[in-house]
Amino acid sequence: MIDFNRAPFLGTELGYMQQAIANAKLCGDGPFTKKCSQLMQERFHTKHVLLTTSCTHALEMAAFLCDLQPGDEVIMPSYTFVSTADAFVLQGAKIVYVDVHPETMNIDETKIEAAITDRTRVIVPVHYAGVACEMDTIMAIAKKHGLKVVEDAAQGVHAYYKGRALGTIGDFGCYSFHETKNYTMGEGGALLFQDDAYVERAEILREKGTNRSKFFRGQIDKYTWVNYGSSYLPSDMNAAYLYAQLLEMDKINEKRRQIYDYYYEHLLPLAEAGLIERPVVPDYAVHNGHMFYIKLRDLETRTEVIRRMKEEKGIQCVFHYIPLHISPAGQKYGSFSGEDVYTTKESERLMRLPMYYSLTMEEVKYVTDSLIEILHDPALNCR
Repeated sequence: MIDFNRAPFLGTELGYMQQAIANAKLCGDGPFTKKCSQLMQERFHTKHVLLTTSCTHALEMAAFLCDLQPGDEVIMPSYTFVSTADAFVLQGAKIVYVDVHPETMNIDETKIEAAITDRTRVIVPVHYAGVACEMDTIMAIAKKHGLKVVEDAAQGVHAYYKGRALGTIGDFGCYSFHETKNYTMGEGGALLFQDDAYVERAEILREKGTNRSKFFRGQIDKYTWVNYGSSYLPSDMNAAYLYAQLLEMDKINEKRRQIYDYYYEHLLPLAEAGLIERPVVPDYAVHNGHMFYIKLRDLETRTEVIRRMKEEKGIQCVFHYIPLHISPAGQKYGSFSGEDVYTTKESERLMRLPMYYSLTMEEVKYVTDSLIEILHDPALNCR
């Protein structure tokens, strides 16, 4: 069986985890937590990186730091994971969904301005599959209307927009280090920002509402409860695992790009025959090989191809998000601005192929050959 995903493992992680044990500092903000943050600050040219227990928690921190009030509105695509919306709903905000570009499944920046009202406070671009949204336009709209921008770059670690790392362009950026991502700590994430004005509030929020971070730096002689907060600190053991992978970012990225490029090249005949569509990466973007998906004719075709790939070939292919605006909670906490031209239709056609660091090129060839065989089979339903 070829799985859809397996968590990356290099072999060097165990040595760093042993060091974490020897440090006798396994709770949050230990040596490896700091090493990870410093490495990302230097590599991605951002002033502040706070490691968190998940990207969900990074988004929750960003939402809190945006100073939202109940009834404020937040604009985002409907085609995203629930955490993108949940973080802002927890602050009492209403979610306003806008349509996506069918080529990238990213938010259609030309639809944003029409969705803005006097209650709009934040725009949340989601960099789907590690491919950048059109950030210059989004940032210009935000500046014009006095809005915050929170980048959901869960899939965008080590991906770029016009040379700038995703997650470093808006007011806040949020990374994921879940086991499904390019670099992992099992469960984990990070909050990125440039403005020094947010540092103290973010540290207090992350440290259960206390000023303990200042205490550990020797800036105060005792710490106390000063504001609302929660426990967003990951274990230093998890950070040690992540640190080993961040040191080898380019190695992991190169392998994933190799897999992506093979799929892209060898599935060209299917695309030319009109049987699939392949991903589109705009000229302004450098992607990170996070995902390779194809689009089939319709939902029925996709369902049949997923079934046959698994049952006949032992290959796990999967669909992705159910658009938030058609879910019960999505309707309760938000509404769609304008017309849903592409979000639902395109989401029903999208199928993801296996993509992970330990996937061999022989397996990649098998996946590709199997897909070609099934799609050329006259017996395939829904052709």
